[in-house]
Amino acid sequence: MIDGHGDDIYRYSGIRMNFSSNIYAHADLSGLEAHLCRHLNVIRSYPEPSPRSLENLIAHEYGIDADEVLVTSGATDAIYLIAQAFRNRKTYHVYHPTFSEYEDACSMYGYEEQPNGALCWLCNPNNPTGEVFSTSFIEELSARHEWVVIDQSYEDYTLAPMLSPREAVSMANVLQLHSMTKQYAIPGLRIGYVVASAKLIATLRHHYRPWAVNGIAIEAGKWLLAHRPPIISSLPSLLQEATRLRSSLSTLAGIGFPDGLTPLTPFFLCTIHPHTAAALKAYLAQEHGILIRDASNFRGLTPHHFRLATQSPEENDALVAAITQFLQQK
Repeated sequence: MIDGHGDDIYRYSGIRMNFSSNIYAHADLSGLEAHLCRHLNVIRSYPEPSPRSLENLIAHEYGIDADEVLVTSGATDAIYLIAQAFRNRKTYHVYHPTFSEYEDACSMYGYEEQPNGALCWLCNPNNPTGEVFSTSFIEELSARHEWVVIDQSYEDYTLAPMLSPREAVSMANVLQLHSMTKQYAIPGLRIGYVVASAKLIATLRHHYRPWAVNGIAIEAGKWLLAHRPPIISSLPSLLQEATRLRSSLSTLAGIGFPDGLTPLTPFFLCTIHPHTAAALKAYLAQEHGILIRDASNFRGLTPHHFRLATQSPEENDALVAAITQFLQQK
């Protein structure tokens, strides 16, 4: 689904407010930008064939062994690497609706989907719903499937308990994905990593391509681990603002939320009736410079689903006002 992801701002001109990407839009990255400007000379040399120096730092951060960490060019790179490494089992299972790349990666390597497929994928917190699954549920999956991939790319966007890297390493058949891209709001820099037992990481390394992570991304990763810049100034406040935004939207006739879903993140799903999400997205972009995520291409959703990522109170109020105008003119 290369052409169907959110944050397709490159397709539009004049976008002033971006609700389409789950990544926090107001991060102060000036420190990182200044550091990279001073170290652009890294482009003059090949990076490490495998970024072991960064893996050592991540392992030290979590108190695990460096052989239990594999850095990749974003979490999506890890998804395709895992699908390639375990392709001999041929069956998989995905909990929908969720990030499409799990299914796309398995399709690329000839898997078939089955309820008890060998390779199970779970996004936690889940994109696009904002749900968070319990550790006990992950343990159930671990007992039911040969391997379980837990994609925790949005772990920094919730206050709910998450499976720790140490816990993931202790579970012999669990591979845990992390995204520095999302943690530090740097989608233009592809950098993520897998945490798993040394045996599973060794299996992935067998399929790892040399120089998968570029020198600038490695340099950025080292700086971020050393400085830990605050990306979201107050996650509790952002989550509270998400609740306020949902409450404001709920007063609009025609706007609803999927039954049974309780998002624990700043991003969440909405529905619009009788109109389509595509029509709403086009109107908001053209008339108000506001970008939302048409979620109709998530498997299991409909042309009436769209996803929002909470922004500043002023931007959220502008969004509600713009949607109100759309509903009134139609």
